[in-house]
Amino acid sequence: MEESSKAFSSLSITVEKGQAQTEQEPPHEALFLVLTYLPVYQVLAMSQVCKALRDAVNNDVLPWLNVIVERPLSSRLSDEILVKITSKANGRLKTLALMNCTHITDKGLQRVVEQNPLTNKLHIPACTGITAEGVTRAVQTLCQRSNCLSTLRINGIYNLQKEHLDMLAMNLRKNVPLEEQQMQKPNYYHKRGSFTVFSREENQRIIDLETCPKCFEVTMVYDCPKVECMKREKPQVQCRGCKFCIPRCENCGGCVGSEEEEEAACADILCLECWLQLPKCNFCNKPYCKQHENWWCSSLDPIFLCRVCDEHSHGYTYTDVL
Repeated sequence: MEESSKAFSSLSITVEKGQAQTEQEPPHEALFLVLTYLPVYQVLAMSQVCKALRDAVNNDVLPWLNVIVERPLSSRLSDEILVKITSKANGRLKTLALMNCTHITDKGLQRVVEQNPLTNKLHIPACTGITAEGVTRAVQTLCQRSNCLSTLRINGIYNLQKEHLDMLAMNLRKNVPLEEQQMQKPNYYHKRGSFTVFSREENQRIIDLETCPKCFEVTMVYDCPKVECMKREKPQVQCRGCKFCIPRCENCGGCVGSEEEEEAACADILCLECWLQLPKCNFCNKPYCKQHENWWCSSLDPIFLCRVCDEHSHGYTYTDVL
């Protein structure tokens, strides 16, 4: 028994030593390169992994050259915290992407751009605390240098008028070569959420908003990917416009006429062709679009059931907003 106890204790000591040695091993060098491409929330999480990563996050400028704030931090970010975070770049901030940061104001944004005049990407979609005048002032500050701001994303900013858009476009085009301005690709409705801050294709659009040719409002304007529409003599006159003027299929992004408009179980619009191809609920005979295809109810029975019908059958309401 004594010999077995000694053997067990020696084994425990060996395991503890092995664990200590493993903990002391530095992380792979690739992790330090990845830090530059992570949102702020993940950068802060990485700083809790080990001392080496913590020092890299706190003392290195590289992780803070691209500040990307998404959920769950977007609803908590304030002007003071934003200034503190961006100050870690020591004036070398390249990308500022604030997604749905409703507590950021004109004052906070202006302080950041004044301290970081080399910022070349400004993405502030749905930052409702920022006004149209605040965006214009920030862009004018960044466009004072010839090598600065090249792309701007401001969809969701309230009260943007045509004069604001003209002023923004004039400032941006001073810093963008003519070749890049002419390379802009069509903007399709079903691909509106597929671009990331680091996407190369995104650079082909200087600003995300345009003046709708139908209602003349400053908003997102979409092109039609349908072959028959692109072959028209003037396709931009026929089916190019905002989502309020021209209904579009959630799956293919094509224009949807009133005679072929179909409704999905998630209340999105589908064209007849896409509606026929998608799997449908066995009860209401409605499909989900591609963006909400994970909303099908999981069941052991071989029955295709959408959440709406499942809610009615069980008498409760899902927390998800359809």
